[in-house]
Amino acid sequence: MVERNRGLIFVPMSITIDRHYPLQALNTFGLDVRAERFCRFHDVESLKEALEAAQGLPKLILGGGSNVLFTSDFQGTVLKNEVKGITQIYQDGSCVRLEVGAGEVWHDLVLHTVEHGWGGLENMSLIPGSCGAAPMQNIGAYGVEMKDTFLKLKAYHIQSGEVHEFTKEQCEFGYRESVFKRKLKGQYVILSITVQVSKDPILNTSYGAIEKELEVMGAKSTVQSVSEAVIRIRQSKLPDPAVIGNAGSFFKNPVIDATLFNEIIQAHPDMPHYPAPEGHKLAAGWLIEQCGWKGKDLGGYGVHDRQALVLVNRGQATGKAIYALSEEIIRSVKGQFGVDLEREVNIV
Repeated sequence: MVERNRGLIFVPMSITIDRHYPLQALNTFGLDVRAERFCRFHDVESLKEALEAAQGLPKLILGGGSNVLFTSDFQGTVLKNEVKGITQIYQDGSCVRLEVGAGEVWHDLVLHTVEHGWGGLENMSLIPGSCGAAPMQNIGAYGVEMKDTFLKLKAYHIQSGEVHEFTKEQCEFGYRESVFKRKLKGQYVILSITVQVSKDPILNTSYGAIEKELEVMGAKSTVQSVSEAVIRIRQSKLPDPAVIGNAGSFFKNPVIDATLFNEIIQAHPDMPHYPAPEGHKLAAGWLIEQCGWKGKDLGGYGVHDRQALVLVNRGQATGKAIYALSEEIIRSVKGQFGVDLEREVNIV
């Protein structure tokens, strides 16, 4: 392994490792942080080489960088997942199955299916991030979740060097959860996902403002129009990371038991809530707004003025400052409502 003055380490392999690599363009908060070492992989072989070169150092697999908050420079190796490809592996009269590289942009996959008129992913239009990250936290929006179209994934087991397949059941999907965020965290690198979309879709327009937006558009319910409606709604509510640094929803919607729910609803009968298997799901954004955080400007960072779930970097904020803000929000919601908020964003 030879180190050059320009900060590059050239390995006698097919990968290149950069030293002190800037990550500002690779995280949607736009935080000015660096990786001690950085490399890209595009298949199993280059992943193996990258992991070999990173032995003995902390490792971070990076997808689209849309669900991560860097609180400092990363003192280890960041491995950028660039496994590409959208391959049709099966179709019949009713469905199509696609194997998709983990490094593909999620919204590009959605647009691919929408352009063909295949249904199932349209409600998840414009969700930022990569396809490999989608099953890790079972992404979802407007009444639809990743698990609804998911069939299986392939993942590289770091310790054994083997590629394993995981079915939907083995992924143990929950609300913004999977086995890869819990007991298998840090043990696997997702290489590809396989989804099944429908040629004769049943459209889900009852959630949120989709039906109202379709009326405004003067459009009938089709895969294409539902996707466009979701894009319009998201753009009206959520800031564009290219303009204002953010990672979308920073907190999960909490699920609480019946006892606590009854206490809160008596005091706040207008509180938004939804049934959930474990009790009642509350709108985290509403709770945060009631605590006075919506639109809070702390000088270069704060809480978005249209969606209290979104923390923003308006300038040269640090990850530590944004993390401290999230701590304050958690404390205030706990103090006012007795509800524990959990971060959706990964803290590094």
